[in-house]
Amino acid sequence: MRRTKIVATLGPASSDYEILRKMIASGLNVARLNFSHGTADDHAERVKTIRRAAKDEGKIVGILADLQGPKIRIARFKNGKVNLKNGSEFTLDASLDVNEGDEKQVGIDYKELPNDVKPNDVLLLDDGRLVFNVERIEGTKVICRVTAGGELSNNKGINRQGGGLTAPALTEKDKKDLKTAIKLKVDYLAISFVRSAEDVAYAKQLVKAEKGNAGIIAKIERVEAVEPDTLDAIIAETDGIMVARGDLGVEIGDAQVPAAQKRMITRARDLNKPVITATQMMETMIHNVVPTRAEVSDVANAVLDSTDAVMLSAESATGDHPDLVINTMARIAIAAEEDPITKTSQHRMEVSFGRIDETISMATMYAANHLQNVTAIICLTESGSTPLWMSRIHTGIPIFALSRHENTLGRMALYRDVHPIFFDVTKHDSAKIKNSAISLLKKQGLIKDGDLVIITRGPKRGVHGGTNSMTIVEVGQ
Repeated sequence: MRRTKIVATLGPASSDYEILRKMIASGLNVARLNFSHGTADDHAERVKTIRRAAKDEGKIVGILADLQGPKIRIARFKNGKVNLKNGSEFTLDASLDVNEGDEKQVGIDYKELPNDVKPNDVLLLDDGRLVFNVERIEGTKVICRVTAGGELSNNKGINRQGGGLTAPALTEKDKKDLKTAIKLKVDYLAISFVRSAEDVAYAKQLVKAEKGNAGIIAKIERVEAVEPDTLDAIIAETDGIMVARGDLGVEIGDAQVPAAQKRMITRARDLNKPVITATQMMETMIHNVVPTRAEVSDVANAVLDSTDAVMLSAESATGDHPDLVINTMARIAIAAEEDPITKTSQHRMEVSFGRIDETISMATMYAANHLQNVTAIICLTESGSTPLWMSRIHTGIPIFALSRHENTLGRMALYRDVHPIFFDVTKHDSAKIKNSAISLLKKQGLIKDGDLVIITRGPKRGVHGGTNSMTIVEVGQ
């Protein structure tokens, strides 16, 4: 069974019911809603369709709502685009009409830019394709010299090399979209341009105020966020991180991204949080039917580094064949997971634990990896904490996480090695709960008589945080 999860962005190419069914059958685990595009009604319809398709496929599919974040972008040109030559002067003007851009100037959505930059700062536009050097600031105008020119079209992004822009992680639009996402009962909310743990804490407060259960995913795409102490504080506060390599590459430099990615994956796992690796993983498959060898290596290396999930953006949102690209990504992940390095772990071997349920999780994984012939781990869970702890330990053994809560199931759809399954413990005799769980998995063809499995559970049905037992069982005995 594939252990690494696949997150795919929904869009015009992937909103149809039949296409979504094919995507789920091909290996989709978490559907991403990009709130930079579409209306609340569009997102509601997609949520409805993905849940219907998942139910019909008999699969658990999580839903991630990705908030837009601050629009640090230029405005628009009279003719849609301009061509800027090296050495020419160009002005970014916060007071210019949004549609009046030309070869000399353009408006900007982010009105604080003149206050955030100073002479000799370097501004990178359109993911770093164009480079401006700031010469001076005159009121609302940032007057620049083009050092790397080319075609510049409407609404392209602006980054300051080295970071430092003061735009908040959550805009007024984001707060409104957050309410929409909570009403749709999404499993995760991704917050863009996170600078600190305080940004995450604020988002969690907003979720709590709406009585929501969505976990917060912090997108790491600012230079400030990759500083070791800040990164650890963000990870500790959040429910997971996304290695957002697009804007991050512009801010810290593309050559620095691979090492930063590895550090982020390692720290997220060390601190018991899931991590998504994103951006341009299968970019050429927007139109092509096969990936490049470099893309295959990129996905495989993220899997070998133990990322929980790999993510598709335009490949599935606007690409020609979203189900094929998911199938291809799944195939690459499965091949990488055959490497022995993905099945052994020294994680937390020297750590003392303060909780019984966490201790049971670690003991279970030690037993599973050291007792011969264990074929499955069955975890009865309310909150999903126990299977999350388990999933931090490398193993080749599937973790079947059984829960009655839809949000818990959706959250667990992101965890590496964890396979969420609906199971309502309150509908079964407590004394026979293990037999009932085994019977369900046998019925689904996931285990069979003679298999050796490990079961974890709590003393009382339906109680959060109560896992206190581990039992080794031979199926059929």
